[in-house]
Amino acid sequence: MSVAGPVELTTPIASIPGVRKEHAERLARIGVPNVGHLIAHLPHRHEWVRAEAGIAEIAAESITSVRGEVSATRMTGFGKKARFQAVLMDGTGRLDLVWFNQPYLKGRIHPGMRLRVQGKAARYGLGLQMVNPKFEVLDPTETEPDKADSDELRPVYPVTEGLTSEQVRAIVGRVLDAALPLIEDHLPEDLRRERSMPSLRDAYRMMHRPASDEEVKAARRRLAYDELLLFQLGVHMKRAHLRQTMKAPALERTDAIEARIRERMPFELTDAQKRVVGEIASDLAQDVPMNRLVQGDVGSGKTVVALDAMLRAIAHGHQAALMAPTEILAEQHFLSISAMLEGSSVRVALLTGNLGAEERARVLAGLADGSVDLVVGTHALIGEQVGFRSLAVVVIDEQHRFGVEQRAKLRVKGSVADTGAGAFDTPHVLVMTATPIPRTIGLTLFGDLDISTIDALPPGRTPVTTRTVTSERRGEVYQWVRTRLDAGDQAYVVVPAIDTGASSGEDELRDLRTVQAELEAGELRDKRIAALHGRLKRETREHIMARFRAGSIDVLIATTVIEVGVDVPNATVIVIEHADRFGLAQLHQLRGRVGRGNKPGACVLIADPKTDDAIERLKVMVETTSGFDLAERDFAIRGPGDVFGTRQSGVPPFRIADPVKDTALLDFARRDAAAWIALNPTLAGADDALVRRRLIRVHGPWLGLGDVG
Repeated sequence: MSVAGPVELTTPIASIPGVRKEHAERLARIGVPNVGHLIAHLPHRHEWVRAEAGIAEIAAESITSVRGEVSATRMTGFGKKARFQAVLMDGTGRLDLVWFNQPYLKGRIHPGMRLRVQGKAARYGLGLQMVNPKFEVLDPTETEPDKADSDELRPVYPVTEGLTSEQVRAIVGRVLDAALPLIEDHLPEDLRRERSMPSLRDAYRMMHRPASDEEVKAARRRLAYDELLLFQLGVHMKRAHLRQTMKAPALERTDAIEARIRERMPFELTDAQKRVVGEIASDLAQDVPMNRLVQGDVGSGKTVVALDAMLRAIAHGHQAALMAPTEILAEQHFLSISAMLEGSSVRVALLTGNLGAEERARVLAGLADGSVDLVVGTHALIGEQVGFRSLAVVVIDEQHRFGVEQRAKLRVKGSVADTGAGAFDTPHVLVMTATPIPRTIGLTLFGDLDISTIDALPPGRTPVTTRTVTSERRGEVYQWVRTRLDAGDQAYVVVPAIDTGASSGEDELRDLRTVQAELEAGELRDKRIAALHGRLKRETREHIMARFRAGSIDVLIATTVIEVGVDVPNATVIVIEHADRFGLAQLHQLRGRVGRGNKPGACVLIADPKTDDAIERLKVMVETTSGFDLAERDFAIRGPGDVFGTRQSGVPPFRIADPVKDTALLDFARRDAAAWIALNPTLAGADDALVRRRLIRVHGPWLGLGDVG
């Protein structure tokens, strides 16, 4: 039944006649407060409900309605294991019905009763069975069955507790006819025609009330394209704004600067590193702001490439900053960069949340007056009190852990007046990741970035052998570790938690303190063991790492604080406890801590995986050592949102589009967005007002489009 009165897209669900208050409240709870949101609340799948048929005509795995007489019933089990069974006969055959955990049906359904049931029929033994079907008790005097005479393609909606898909479908049915004419289309008609797209209102109608599978496909294609197009419009608008209205310092390449930088490099760069350094140097020589992503596998030498870019800023009288996601990684970068710059005139500082007040004030003053040339830090770098005299190059490491908004905050700190080295609006930005990005996803999620790839490891890096063992063989693993320690090697042991407070589910996690106590009293009892985790003070962490590097510690038991940045060539073994609890990219990063010297590395994953995904992750770790291959496999297992941290960093996940499956649509969207922004970089025209409004609403906050006038 449709609503008779006027309906607006802003009409609250609770105001729709016939909608129960509790249903409106539950819809609001899942983000559907009004009619507009209800129309945008799309089915996550569609299923065919076949016309009512005789039992003999039922097709397995189809949703069907059928009627007949109950010939027998039976109740087995108690409580949550209760099972009520009934046999339905209609003269053409037999259908077994079973309801789980619904013991009250024993008093509702009995032999001799006529029922109409609806559900998915499945093969069970030699016959057919319906599990938990809907049912209706029929009037025993009814002689002519009122059977449905046509099949129906029915939407199945995302719901919450206390709200069924059928209830949502009924509410949508009340307002759909009145709401559809209110939907405006932001796509120009000629573009819709060129891309063979239905109108927006037709697409919504076909999702909620489809006449065929073809209509569902056409509607999904249009709505997926819309998601990709809006995303790409935002990316291209931001890129155009940056390139056309913002000015960065032009850092000219000279022979003298090239020679001074080369002197600071601890080793000869690989061809891949030289290529990427050249791409970055070319960007930096322009006054167009660089916005480049450097991706490279674990140990490929990204830090040296980043240092090259920062030294170019310093050589021209400016400052540089490197932001890392954790204090441990920031400290590691600070120590390695300080070592490479030892004896030079470059003044390096560290800025993290753990600095004492006096040291923090000294660093902030140095950044403000220019006496600090290069700062390494965490999120503390984007604090309000942090100001630079002339920030020209920003490097962001493990960029998938930072949102676009955080990148923008650090970029703003480069805006300076003329300091004698030339005025500019914004620094050049270089972002790095050791989680290689499949090309499609790079184009989609990081379309505002140019991408450089370090696709070769430095000479001398040895392959790491990986194997998985069950927890039952833990003792054997540590006996084997002992033999490696006896041969002069060092080892890491990684655990998922510091203490037993992090137990999860039915299994007690083996925490850091437990593992340390067991190993000190057991297999590694006379070895030098130390623990490293994020709760330790910075000075303590640095002291422990210095001792481990010097060989004064045999085994370092740690949480994932060692995931990135830790480089100890003599550490050849890593054992990861509860490996099934870690993500694939994280396991690969941890494995990258070994095999960094001239001895072969070994990684042992101790796990008792209980899910298909966990089993697949461990299998991939054993089969693959290439981070690029691993990224593709990881993406296939988990999808883009989890792989690249977009849920954490603020990028809204696509609800309909799938960048892997919809590559053709993605290419269309990129081309169409680029052409659209080329004609109107700010979408300021009257014809573009609607698409701009929707773009700002969906992507404005995280893309930082508020400053695009």
